[in-house]
Amino acid sequence: MKVRLVPLLLATALTLAGCSLESSGDTPSGTVKVVIGYQSKTINTVTAGTLLKAQGYLERRLQQLTDRGGAKYHVEWQDYDTGAPITAQMVAEKIDIGSMGDYPLLINGSRTQANERAKTALVSVTGYNPKGALNMVVVPPDSAATSINDLAGQKVSASVGSAGHGTLVQALTRAGIDASKGVEVLNQQPQIGATALESHQVQALSQFVAWPGLLVFQNKAKLLYDGAELGVPTFHGVVARRAYTAEHPEVLQAFLAAQLDATAFLRDKPFEAAKIVADGSGLPQEVVYLYNGPGGTHFDTTLKPSLIDAFKDDVRYLKSIGDFAELDIDGFVDSTPLRKAFAENGFGDYDRSMASTANPSQVSGTDPICGRAVTDAAAAGEIWLDGAERPQPAADAVCLLRAVQVAKAQGKVIRAAYLPDAELGTRWFADKAIWVRDSAALLPFTTPAAVHRYRQGHPGAVTVSYEQAVTEVRG
Repeated sequence: MKVRLVPLLLATALTLAGCSLESSGDTPSGTVKVVIGYQSKTINTVTAGTLLKAQGYLERRLQQLTDRGGAKYHVEWQDYDTGAPITAQMVAEKIDIGSMGDYPLLINGSRTQANERAKTALVSVTGYNPKGALNMVVVPPDSAATSINDLAGQKVSASVGSAGHGTLVQALTRAGIDASKGVEVLNQQPQIGATALESHQVQALSQFVAWPGLLVFQNKAKLLYDGAELGVPTFHGVVARRAYTAEHPEVLQAFLAAQLDATAFLRDKPFEAAKIVADGSGLPQEVVYLYNGPGGTHFDTTLKPSLIDAFKDDVRYLKSIGDFAELDIDGFVDSTPLRKAFAENGFGDYDRSMASTANPSQVSGTDPICGRAVTDAAAAGEIWLDGAERPQPAADAVCLLRAVQVAKAQGKVIRAAYLPDAELGTRWFADKAIWVRDSAALLPFTTPAAVHRYRQGHPGAVTVSYEQAVTEVRG
């Protein structure tokens, strides 16, 4: 794969310019400072970043320590676009706790290990997808590409070393395309890549959430490749500098307890949480809710063996791009502080939570259009009508299409409608899905490749537009 660092100086400057440092200046004498690096627009880290910050959970936990006779604490939040600058700041011992995706987490552990003061540990997960749907490849709306194979010989924007780049490499390799020279990768920050895609300077963009969903929602792209096709878990997590947490173990405990607070809030009130994250990140609430809503990302803090196994396998990719020094991953992963946070703050049994693979947040309730309870979370969706207090559940694809039909007949504005892909289960926008009619069934898919696979086994199935599906649906 030809990789062009385009343009490194500009990307670095923009990364630093985009960094929001929220500090009150010098920390008063006797006050313990903790610096948190987060990514407001990487919305699967919200329980360790945007949502956590907005709700003040960490500050509240630290204040409790002060009230019990402990030190005073000052929290400084630093916002970045990707994990790489957070790692750079941790290497420089300027960030104490940070959150990022799985590939950047590995790079973080690798690059910080040489310095005892910078050395980090992976202490929790923020969110994950068991199949890999947190990363996707999108193309311009007018692109003729229908599968990952069509990117051979093309220019693709990605942040080299990111989870989005790793997904691209794995997808190309599985398609039989030489990942070392089959495409030309432009190493760009997500927002730069989005602009390059819109202006047709690149033929595709491979990124992590929420960029693919955002560009598709804005009608600036369409989905070409769903990372769930890989069937490999992807996740985001939290790293902490060991030297800092050895000096201030109570701060790490407060942080993990606060992350658990944020996770519980997101699970219990996903729609309200999406509004808070949208306000804090500048992303449309419809896009935040796509990923943070029920049936989207699995928000679970535990360090599951399946995630760590996938984590170890990611090393092959990092070595292939020459960006990885050997790392003892078993030694890098440390569940002890999180286990303690579970036990001491009433968050239940850690091992039981770790063993669970079900999404903690799923669509539930009674479908008002079909008049029945949601019983199959794998088929259920939601429709969000403008002015409604919250989205209403749809028991399945047919019920959701009927709800859209009814809403349109009543002249109501539909903010968004969400459904899981019929093959891979990825939660997606119903109006951006590709619909297939197979006998009496109407099925949504995320990509042309998924439709092709389905039609190979169902020769009588035909593709229909979203508008056709809404018009044709019958109760």
